[in-house]
Amino acid sequence: MAARSYGQYCGVTSAVELVGERWALLILRDLLVGPRRYTDLKQGLPRIPTNILSTRLKELQEGGVVRRVPLARCGLVYELTEYGRALEPIMIALGRWGFQTMGDPEDGDIVTPDSLSMALRTSFRPEHAADADYELHVGEVALRATVRDRALAIARIAPDPTVAGNRIPDGDPDGVIVAGPGIRRLIGGEVDAAEALDQDLVAVVRGDASLLGTFAETFRIDRIIPAPDRDVAERALT
Repeated sequence: MAARSYGQYCGVTSAVELVGERWALLILRDLLVGPRRYTDLKQGLPRIPTNILSTRLKELQEGGVVRRVPLARCGLVYELTEYGRALEPIMIALGRWGFQTMGDPEDGDIVTPDSLSMALRTSFRPEHAADADYELHVGEVALRATVRDRALAIARIAPDPTVAGNRIPDGDPDGVIVAGPGIRRLIGGEVDAAEALDQDLVAVVRGDASLLGTFAETFRIDRIIPAPDRDVAERALT
């Protein structure tokens, strides 16, 4: 539980006291991808101090959000309880909301396998999804994203495909897509597939280049509001 109480009788207050401490939501983000050993969580959150990771996991267990269970060939892992898994639509909505103000990455910002997995789940549009099997590379991270019957399954290829619960599908993907941070512009609809290719934001290194158009229709986050006018905002503060 949170170290401090806000002293208000409110569902939002209760939620913040459970999961609002620093790093807690990112731990939950990674556990939404799958069960994780302590070392998996530390690897996925390299800047979290070990004492904070241990404290947050203890708090989340005490709050009934996370539990520790044995998993074959992995030893003890942390996983979400049924109560914790109920956070998934909230986390996906929060990711879409936060996407609206994402710019280019700052120096030192990293993409992890679990953060990229959640980005794909956040942007997945089942109503527009065609069956396809993608291999996506962003920096050192590689994922296999398979769409079948409007359902999405994601497996980690690199780094460390031996992470708990990971299952790489058999066979070859339909195409291999290599991208940098500019893939954000494709997912956000700022550019279409042809423009992303022309501007070298994305490359299809195996398979038909038309697969990128299918990818862009399947993974999209529409803008909630128009992009903020920074000049107007700055004038309002003066």
